[in-house]
Amino acid sequence: MRYISTRARPTGTVGSSKPTFSEILLGGLAPDGGLYLPETYPRIDQSELARWRRLSYADLACAVLARFIDDIPPDDLRTLTHRTYTAAIYSNGRNDSVASEITPLRWLDPPAPERGEGGLAILELSNGPTLAFKDMAMQLLGHLFEYVLTRNGEEINILGATSGDTGSSAEYAMRGKRGVRVFMLSPHQRMSAFQRAQMYSLQDPNIYNIAVRGTFDDAQDIVKAVSNDHAFKTRYRIGAVNSINWARVAAQVVYYFKGYFAATGGAGGNEGQQVAFAVPSGNFGNICAGHIARMMGLPIGRLILATNENDVLDEFFRSGVYRPRATSETAATSSPSMDISKASNFERFAFDLVGRDPEVIRRLWSAVDRGDSFDLSAERCFARLPDFGFVSGRSTHADRLETIRRTHDRYGLIIDPHTADGLKVGSERRTAEMPMVVLETALPAKFEETIVEALGRTPDRPATMEGLEKLPQRVEIMDVSVDQVQRFIVQHVP
Repeated sequence: MRYISTRARPTGTVGSSKPTFSEILLGGLAPDGGLYLPETYPRIDQSELARWRRLSYADLACAVLARFIDDIPPDDLRTLTHRTYTAAIYSNGRNDSVASEITPLRWLDPPAPERGEGGLAILELSNGPTLAFKDMAMQLLGHLFEYVLTRNGEEINILGATSGDTGSSAEYAMRGKRGVRVFMLSPHQRMSAFQRAQMYSLQDPNIYNIAVRGTFDDAQDIVKAVSNDHAFKTRYRIGAVNSINWARVAAQVVYYFKGYFAATGGAGGNEGQQVAFAVPSGNFGNICAGHIARMMGLPIGRLILATNENDVLDEFFRSGVYRPRATSETAATSSPSMDISKASNFERFAFDLVGRDPEVIRRLWSAVDRGDSFDLSAERCFARLPDFGFVSGRSTHADRLETIRRTHDRYGLIIDPHTADGLKVGSERRTAEMPMVVLETALPAKFEETIVEALGRTPDRPATMEGLEKLPQRVEIMDVSVDQVQRFIVQHVP
């Protein structure tokens, strides 16, 4: 398996080589500023789906990832997935059979075939150490980084940006890892108190938190600028753990397969049954993994993209216009991890949408990088959008509160505000003929203020997280400045 950039130059030009998985694992952005994707998507037939249906999560992860990784020996890859996906890591302190499923499916409305109803379910993805779906990929990424760095005798300095959950997931996955330092940027005072405490209370010497006086997009722009400074990136071995890192997206593909199997009857299910997935979307990485699973042959009938008030992605899927917002136009909402107006992973889908033409992507994203928009509504490729299964919708603060209340009253379940966005939009786009699975984003304990507003009570939290906000915090506050961030890295790298 070889990889190409979404902005690849023609074969024979500088930077036109096709690297392997391990070669792109540590680097993040391609040298040309694009994002890596497989040269071709592996295809899975129904007989393979039937075999995969019976696998444990760790074995399924190994089977899926082996289709993208051919430069890590199969036995080593299996060791890494089994070290990652254990009930001890994904239990939230529970000691029951459900924990061993890693991503248990919770039916809200079970399927009723006699009435032609496919059912409504939530796929639990937030049982990892930081209570967010990002743990599903990040824990594996930590082991992959350590494996490749040890094999190569190298070190890496990870530079990332977070809107709330990526940062803590990355830091918990990388803390104490040999040869790894983490420099994580976050938007100052734009995350929940719980999210800030999870990150800033870590005292591990290889973890550095930087809060920038701006939005997530400002932080993300700094990461991209540093990554595009090739001399600095090479000298200080800068890597990435954001979802611009292909390994993150590849690891997220796994739970679409697991969720599909659970929603279609478990070990004895029907491989032809289509399933819809509703996905809260900010940076487009989570739903991009669903797109890739679908391209591999998983029978996904619909990918339902849910945004909050920062509805850049919903606007594109409705109109064909991709119009990133300025910092001043990016709202601070009660689903803060989705307060994003420039979705990095959207470039990966756009690459497929325009027929994998890197020249088109270079042209479109040169406009985006200038702060402009682009319009594909009149292009032939946009007419093909239904072929990819995407539909979209928008949720507001009032919608979130109402969805949280209704879900609690009807099902006795408390959901976090991002999952509420997904459930609200998914319910609006739901069709009777296929099950709909809403991807859980985080546990409600991470967003107590909104839960209290909706229900008048605080959500339960794992015992290990009690008193988290009272712990000492360690964070550097900076202006939105590439130079300041680079100076900080230089000061803390031997």
